[in-house]
Amino acid sequence: MAPKQSTPKVSRNPNLIRGIGKYSRSKMYHKRGLWAIKAKNGGVFPRHDPKPKAPAPTEKPPKFYPADDVKKPLVNKHKPKPTKLRASITPGTVLIILAGRFKGKRVVFLKQLPSGLLLVTGPFKVNGVPLRRVNQAYVIGTSTKVDISGVNVEKFDDKYFAKETQKKKNKGEGEFFEAEKEEKSALPQEKKDDQKAVDAQLIKSIEAVPDLKTYLGARFSLKAGMKPHELVF
Repeated sequence: MAPKQSTPKVSRNPNLIRGIGKYSRSKMYHKRGLWAIKAKNGGVFPRHDPKPKAPAPTEKPPKFYPADDVKKPLVNKHKPKPTKLRASITPGTVLIILAGRFKGKRVVFLKQLPSGLLLVTGPFKVNGVPLRRVNQAYVIGTSTKVDISGVNVEKFDDKYFAKETQKKKNKGEGEFFEAEKEEKSALPQEKKDDQKAVDAQLIKSIEAVPDLKTYLGARFSLKAGMKPHELVF
């Protein structure tokens, strides 16, 4: 396909010599039809409203720019979706923890927190597992269930388990070479009382079922000859 040939623009008032046009100013006034536009608007050229000016910046821009490039944070429009709970995990289900400090322990599932983590407890008096959050990817749901209708877990959320941030102290020259003494943070009395209140209601339901207390206290483990894919939990 042949390219289109562009026609050169021809002026209505061609130059005789540089700076002097062929037609006079009054001739071009009639030739351009300006008289008709003026007559149409009552002998006055139409005037358009001026464009609104851009708002002046409140702060003056700096005269000098930083030598290094300052990175601007990107706008994150991602909205996290609530984690879908597995169908086999319902309030009161006994779970087996697969990883972490309490690996192999059996715990009772209480509720799902807004972050998607599971709130579980041993109870602490039965197997030493306190109130804690667990990811559902690291648990196995069993068919055993505990009645938790009398347990109040409304006050427990993700903020309840948040750690308190402590400011680091500046060391002097003398303390720099001294060995640091690790101070263990004591558990607040309020959290101890919350654990006792939850355990008291759970243990009543557990003791009502024969052998359930022994089952929760026993650690789960695989022995020689056991086939995990054939086990029924």
